[in-house]
Amino acid sequence: MFSGPYTAFMRILIRGPTVIQRPGGGVVPHADVVIEGRRYEAIVSRGGVDGEFDRVVNGEGCLLVPGLVNAHTHLAMTLFRGLAPDLSLDRWLGEEIWPREKKLTAKDVYWGSLLGLAEMIGCGTTALVDMYFFMDEVAQAVEEAGLRALLSYGIIAPTPHQIGPEIQEAERFVREWDGTAEGRIRTALAPHSPTTCLPEVWHRIAELAREAHVPIHTHLAETATEVEQIRAEQKKSPTEWLEELGVFSVPVIAAHCVHIGEKDIEILAAHGATSVHCPTSNLKLACGIAPVQEMLDGGVNVALGTDGAASAGDLNLIEEMRIASLLAKVRAGRPEALSAAETLRCATARGATALGLGKELGTIEPGRRADGVLISMRGLHFCPGYDPLVDLVYAGQGSDVEAVFVDGRPLLVEGEFLTLDVEEIRGRCRQLSRRFR
Repeated sequence: MFSGPYTAFMRILIRGPTVIQRPGGGVVPHADVVIEGRRYEAIVSRGGVDGEFDRVVNGEGCLLVPGLVNAHTHLAMTLFRGLAPDLSLDRWLGEEIWPREKKLTAKDVYWGSLLGLAEMIGCGTTALVDMYFFMDEVAQAVEEAGLRALLSYGIIAPTPHQIGPEIQEAERFVREWDGTAEGRIRTALAPHSPTTCLPEVWHRIAELAREAHVPIHTHLAETATEVEQIRAEQKKSPTEWLEELGVFSVPVIAAHCVHIGEKDIEILAAHGATSVHCPTSNLKLACGIAPVQEMLDGGVNVALGTDGAASAGDLNLIEEMRIASLLAKVRAGRPEALSAAETLRCATARGATALGLGKELGTIEPGRRADGVLISMRGLHFCPGYDPLVDLVYAGQGSDVEAVFVDGRPLLVEGEFLTLDVEEIRGRCRQLSRRFR
C-alpha cells in the first residue's frame, strides 16, 4: 500500500467524458480534461487535446464530476457493520456500540478505517470529515489511502475528571497532524455532543479552536430525546445553548440537525455553520427527517454525510444523494425541494465549504484542485440519458464509479485500487471482527 508523500506529480489526460463543472451549470460534453500536478489545467470541449502525458484515462461514456465530500462519518465503525440492528439511538449506543468500542484497539481502528476508506473510494468519495478514537491510526490510514480528510478526536466528558485528559488528547492530535500528508489532512476539535460534554468542555474547546484556527465538529439535535434533555436542563434548545457558550465563534460542522426549529436555523446561518445531513443513518435509527430545504432557504450551508457504517449500513454517498433529495421533498411537501442540482451541490461544493476549501474544491475548473470522480453512464439505469446530472442523483449507483482522483493523483482507475490492497484489508477486518460478535 502507498505509505509516503507524493514522490512526483503527473500529467494526466481524461479523454472524452461529459464534464459537470459545477452543479446547476457548466456541462461540457465529450471533453478532454488535462490534470497537471495537483490541479486541473484545461477542460476542452469536443476533445482533440494532444501532447505528452504520464497517463491517459478513457472517459468515453462517463461523467466527470467534482469529488464527493462525506462531511460526517466514523470510518472504523465498519467493524460494527451489521451488528445491533433495529434499535433506537439511545439503546443502540448504550447497549451495543459503546460496550464494543471499549474493546477497540489501535490496530482495530487502523484496519477498520482502511476498510471504510476503500469503500469510500469505490463509491466516489474524495474527502471526508471523521470523528473517532485512536485518531493517529485513522490519520495514518488516510495518508496511505490518498484521500483528503478533516479529522478529529471525539471528546466524551460528561464528568469533571474526564475533561483534562480528553481535551489534552484532542489538542495533541490537532498539533501533530494538522497540515500533514502534503496538506491533505486537516484537523478539528470534536466534543461529541451537547449531552456528552459538560459546559466547561465547550468553553475550553471554543477557546482552543480560535487559538489553533481549526473548526469544531459535533453531533447536534440528532434525536428528540437530546433536545428535550437540554431544554429541561438549560431552558433552551441545544443550538441556542451552544451559541450561549460561544461555540459558534469559530466555524462549526454540526452533524444531523434533525430536530431544529426556526430560531436554530437562524443561529446556524448567522454564524456560517454547516449542517451535515445523514439521511440513511437517521432513517435506520428512526431519528427523524432533517428540515434540509428549510435550512437551505434560511441560508445554512448543508452538506451530506453517511455517518458510520454501523448505523448507515454503507458509506455510499451516491446513495445518500438520492435518499436525501427524496426525503426533502416529502418533508417540505414540495417536489421541487432539494433538486438534483442542489443535491449534487450538497455532496460537492457545500462539502468543500465545510472543509474550509470552497475556493479550491467543489468544481472542475482550470486552477482548481484536481479532485474528481469518473462515473460510467453505460448502465441500463442511465438510458436513455436525457440529463446526466438528474440520472446521477436519482438513478446512479456507487458501483458506477470508474475512477477517482485526489490532488491530481489517481486512487482508482477502471475499478483497480491503486493505493490500497483491498483483499488484505477485507481479510484483516473479517479476522478482527470476531471479537465484536
